[in-house]
Amino acid sequence: MSDGKDQLGLAPRDAALKLIEQVTGSGKLLPELIGAGALDALAPEDRARAQRLALSTLRGLDRADRLLKKYLQKSPPLAVRNVLRLGVTEIAEGTAAHGVVNAMVGLIGRNKRAANFKGLVNAVLRKVAADMPQAWDSQPIPLLPGWLRSPLVAAWGRDAVKAMEAVHFAGAPLDLTAKGDPAELAAMLGGTVLPTGSVRLATPGQVTALPGYADGSWWVQDAAAAIPVRVLDPKAGERILDLCAAPGGKTLQLAAAGANVTALDVSEARLARVVSNLSRTGLTAEVVEGDALTFETGGFDAILLDAPCSATGTIRRHPDLPQAKDGSEFGALIEQQAAMIDHALTLLRPGGRMVFCTCSLLPDEGEVQIEEALERHPGLVVDRSALDRPGLNPDWITSEGGLRLRPDYWAEAGGMDGFYIACLTKPA
Repeated sequence: MSDGKDQLGLAPRDAALKLIEQVTGSGKLLPELIGAGALDALAPEDRARAQRLALSTLRGLDRADRLLKKYLQKSPPLAVRNVLRLGVTEIAEGTAAHGVVNAMVGLIGRNKRAANFKGLVNAVLRKVAADMPQAWDSQPIPLLPGWLRSPLVAAWGRDAVKAMEAVHFAGAPLDLTAKGDPAELAAMLGGTVLPTGSVRLATPGQVTALPGYADGSWWVQDAAAAIPVRVLDPKAGERILDLCAAPGGKTLQLAAAGANVTALDVSEARLARVVSNLSRTGLTAEVVEGDALTFETGGFDAILLDAPCSATGTIRRHPDLPQAKDGSEFGALIEQQAAMIDHALTLLRPGGRMVFCTCSLLPDEGEVQIEEALERHPGLVVDRSALDRPGLNPDWITSEGGLRLRPDYWAEAGGMDGFYIACLTKPA
């Protein structure tokens, strides 16, 4: 834990650097690193600062690299580049340059394999600081890595992808789902009610310290992630299965509507979060650890299948994702999604409805999945009327009857996660 002797603020910076190294060097994701205790040794304020620094650096990685290229004759080792990236980001954010430079030199000095680069780090960051803020502001909006940018341009066009990248770089405000009246929650927290009913906070501060958190009046949930349950339109007393339920935002929505919810997930650790959120909000659901592909209990009135996916729609909140992944797992995920759709339909009563959704921007994980499911299952119907909900733009409805959400929608208000959502009705 940091103490008063940490005059350079190395503790949170060192923790942030380690997170960045794990993402860029080992392909790890920030949520799994933080969930495994990467920041547990820090004081709460240092923990928050470390996480913020890591997110900011990863969000602007492409911009920092472009800027640094001007000052480097050749690319240094990854450990050195990450120190420079962190330093550039802090200086760009307005932190006193001399403190940043000294701290970054201190960090690289701790690395036995890279300590001989202290002079380079010192010289480069001093030059960067002298050219700020013009040097930073003159760089283009950070681009997505080519492995992801290319398929997105093919799907949505270059202008749309550029608009998404701008939203990614701006970061995400905090969205909440109210257990009760959204207008009352917005008034209490100084937020804004979005067209779909979520409450958006521009500068939330520490989430757990916000009014209403402790008594379970709301839960954190991106506005786009709240829409699948609104499309499913749960009714009180209905038996509803939430497949792949963790971390539980959609389970809470279903339970708040009065449905009899079974929340299934394969991860015991992730289900613990579902149980914790249910307890905090005073809502009830049957929580089951199990595999969505082998679960056998059937006869449900409705099913929500938020299938495992590439999560490419969540980059505005998770800038680590494009740096940690390379797209090699997409094929397996697409096959898994199709298998989950087929099995979930066997658990649905005749005439029942199922919402399939993914937080992906790739048509193969959305539009194409539904087109192919309709071919595999004669009589299966896409219910377009389910998309007639407040705040949903008819232009977002796709040719096969699903809903395509993108980060650049509502850009002026902070955007939204990318999602695909479709409501299917099983033959009676």
